[in-house]
Parts: sequence; structure tokens; C-alpha cells
Amino acid sequence: MRLFILGLGYSARHFVGKFGGAFSHVAGTVRDRAQGDALAGVEMHAFSGSHPSRETIDQVRDADVVLVSIPPGSAGDPAIVAFGDVLAARRRKIVYLSTIGVYGDHGGGWVDESTPPQATLERARMRVAAEQAWMNAARGEAAILRLAGIYGPGRNALATLRAGTARRIIKPGQVFNRIHVDDIASAIMAALHHGSGGIWNVCDDEPVPPQDVIAYAAELMGVAPPPEEPFATAEMSAMARSFYASSARVSNAKLKRELGITLECPTYRHGLDALWRAGEGR
Repeated sequence: MRLFILGLGYSARHFVGKFGGAFSHVAGTVRDRAQGDALAGVEMHAFSGSHPSRETIDQVRDADVVLVSIPPGSAGDPAIVAFGDVLAARRRKIVYLSTIGVYGDHGGGWVDESTPPQATLERARMRVAAEQAWMNAARGEAAILRLAGIYGPGRNALATLRAGTARRIIKPGQVFNRIHVDDIASAIMAALHHGSGGIWNVCDDEPVPPQDVIAYAAELMGVAPPPEEPFATAEMSAMARSFYASSARVSNAKLKRELGITLECPTYRHGLDALWRAGEGR
């Protein structure tokens, strides 16, 4: 079984590291092959958003499984523009990594896959459009995985505390879900083995305020947490502030029921405990 990955980012690379041996051939795209970090056993192709090479197009055409982790931009989804027609030519398994941000703000209320997207941010609206485009390319059989806030090795509250960049921004009523990258990898593999397409939320069991995660990481490290900062007066970039525009508790019941997933890190505490034992933040 041949795997092609459109966008060898953090989650996709972790998937290859965990499950790459299950495929007879693995290839994927990076923005610049000369600058992209090599990944053992993966054939690298340059793709910066337009005009893929004939070799890249041929590899995509021959793939039995395509994992898509390139986000849409202001002009739409560059991957669907470049490869949509090629992928629609025959049936294959397509897994698209989306985001729970498509649900928008629910004031901390619970949402699941039956909740209609109501995203007000442009990037979230582009995600919804991209989901539909990939579902069309897969003839309705794409697996759309809506990911929560991603963390894992090198990308976690322990690391930001150690680097001195962690902040505790307090916005009353704000809650987020998270997901460890190991659980993302398992969800991708489970989606590949599922008999049909669909949409699944890939998130943990316990949505909590973001400041709680920083405080717990500080406790593990035996250091004082950074001071609390009111959201209303905190200095933040427009992009960082936009992540606080939505507050929702996202259910993962369908992920567990239909894909048979048992989370390795069902809460942020499980995830941070494991990362701390592995030496993160030391």
C-alpha cells in the first residue's frame, strides 16, 4: 500500500514515525526540499502551493492512501487545486486533517459531529470549504479528522515554560480541548482501516481553561507558574487573540464508538505526565 502525504508537518511526520512501516512506499511534500528535514524512508517532493512537478503528480496518482495536512490559505486550498482532479480519477483512501475550530463559539457548551459549523473566522470558513472539497474528491469517502489543540514532544506546556514563553491568559468561561500527537497518529490509522468516510472529532476527554494546563506543567517542573494576565488587557497578536474567540467542549464519543480509539492521553495530565517522564522540560 502506497502512502502520499500532502504536507509533512508535525502531525504527519509523527504518523510516519509511528506507522510508516505499514506502507510499501511513503512519499510526501515539503515547501522546499533543500531546507526540509529528511525523514528516514520517506521520498521528499517540493510543493509550495502551485505548479507541482510531473514526478509529484505521478506519485500522487499512484498512491493508495493520501494524507492531507496542508491548511487552506486566503485563495483556498492549494492542494485540492493542484491535485484534486488527479485524486478524483479513481477511488482511494483520503484522510484530511481539519480542526475543531470549524464549530465556532458555543459559550463553553458541548458540540459533536452533528453540530453544524458556525465559524465566523475566515480561516475556519476556508476549512469547512476544504473539508467539502476533499470529500468530493474522495467521492464521499474521505475521512475528515477535526483535530483539537495539538501537543506532543517539543510542543507542549513544559517546553514553553522551560523556554520562558508560557503565559496564563485568563478569559472567564474559556475552555479548549487538546490532543496528543500519538493519539492523532492512532486516529489516522484507524480512519484508514474504517470501511467508509466520515467526520470525526479527534480530541481529549477533558476540555479545560488554558491556564490550567500551564499551572499543571509548572507543578510537574517544581517552578512557579507565570502570573495571570486578564485577556481583556493582555498584549497579544491578532492571530493569538483570535484563538480565544471560540469556546466549546468538543465530544470525542463518535471517535471512540466508530473508530474504536482508546486514547493514550485522555486528559492533558496524562499527556504532560508522559512527556515529563520522557524528559521534556528538563
